[in-house]
Amino acid sequence: MANNSNKNKCNVPHLRFPGFMGDWNISTIGAEFDLYSGNTPSRLDKQQFMGKVNWISSGELKEHYISSSKEKITEVAANNNSLKILPIGTFIIAIYGLEAEGVRGTCSITKEASTISQACMAFMPKGNVTNEFLYSWYKKHGNLIGIRYAQGTKQQNLSYDIISQFRISFPSTQEQTKLERFISLLDERIATQNKIIKKYESLIKGIMVELQKQGLKKGTWKKVFLNDILTERNERNSNLYQVFSVSVSQGIINQVDHLGRSFSAKDTSKYNVVHYGDLVYTKSPTGSFPYGIVKQSLNRERVAVSPLYGVYVPNSLAIGVYLHKYFMSEINTHNYLHPLIQKGAKNTINITNQRFLENRVPMPLDSNELLLISKLLRSVNDKIRHEQNMLQEYQKQKQYLLRQMFI
Repeated sequence: MANNSNKNKCNVPHLRFPGFMGDWNISTIGAEFDLYSGNTPSRLDKQQFMGKVNWISSGELKEHYISSSKEKITEVAANNNSLKILPIGTFIIAIYGLEAEGVRGTCSITKEASTISQACMAFMPKGNVTNEFLYSWYKKHGNLIGIRYAQGTKQQNLSYDIISQFRISFPSTQEQTKLERFISLLDERIATQNKIIKKYESLIKGIMVELQKQGLKKGTWKKVFLNDILTERNERNSNLYQVFSVSVSQGIINQVDHLGRSFSAKDTSKYNVVHYGDLVYTKSPTGSFPYGIVKQSLNRERVAVSPLYGVYVPNSLAIGVYLHKYFMSEINTHNYLHPLIQKGAKNTINITNQRFLENRVPMPLDSNELLLISKLLRSVNDKIRHEQNMLQEYQKQKQYLLRQMFI
């Protein structure tokens, strides 16, 4: 791979495959692509969602390629709602809710003919840039685009007018093809690593379900109120610890590392302090957790979180480990929180920190059994963290190559 030492003198990337020379072309997204945003058929007519046509939502744009959507509509529904049937190989991005975790920069290329929701935008080439090249270009720039250009107060969105004006640099078709194949190989390895992690996570969920099922059946488990095993930690951030956020996939993580920048107030002295082993409950809807998420802090150093989060001290580390894994389940989290939640006038979630503790979860009666379970869960979790670290290294390598090989 050739290193370009004259980057400041011409429109070329830092790294380039041997044999390719000359400046890259410069154009705009609007000049190179026709843009299209979809629609959502009325859910009052359930028949519309009983078809075979893919209807892709923004939350499904996780991998390089998307083959099948969770929901499918009928051809009649597509026609009645002016939904285009997009061909195989269409590039799609998420344009709504870019303030949420993991949404900025998400995109995929279709492997089947599909329709899309209004939260997505599709790109159809009309110039010299391929959808595969655009995928890599957006993977490089998408997160920053979401931070800098998304508009809105509560929900951050991108519009046609904004996207169409973005400038894009691109090489010849032959060089695009070379880059596409290279990036696809990286994505295949990343996809494989994700599958390994998901298998371990499925193993933990299976263990939890089976232990609970057998324990309740034998009478060695009982349902325990959280206010009997958790105590709210009311400690303010007078020492001005670093501000962390809560992630579905990565737990309690540095806000800048996770979100790309700090969203905290200038004065964080009123924020809540989190110690190692504490449980944190966020009240913000996140993906498949409409009532928020619960995570245990594995950070050895004390950190701060938003005052909107509830922070709780478990009676033992083993209890914290068990509850962390228990609330990894979307079903468990929904069933626990649903009876406690009150929805506000604007569909906001109303629940006090003390109210959060007023429901029950199944747990072993024997503290030794709980300790053994926590050790097992921590062992599998250590393996997951190892695989996640490997995944992060692959992702860092990809981001480095995107920065160096694309403009």
